[in-house]
Amino acid sequence: MGSGELAAELGLSRRSISRYAERGWIRPALVTPGGQYRWDVEDVRKQLDALRERRPGRETSSG
Repeated sequence: MGSGELAAELGLSRRSISRYAERGWIRPALVTPGGQYRWDVEDVRKQLDALRERRPGRETSSG
């Protein structure tokens, strides 16, 4: 799926998706010859979960 579709699926802006990719926080499944990203939504969800777990100072429990 394209970046716009991924953004809608995750409740993020398309710009956020692009920024996360530029910073190396998430990786597309494919980059087309024209430079467009193609995404696997489940793979991106896993990448975002892993990113949240690595970020220091983030509470993971509600206690």
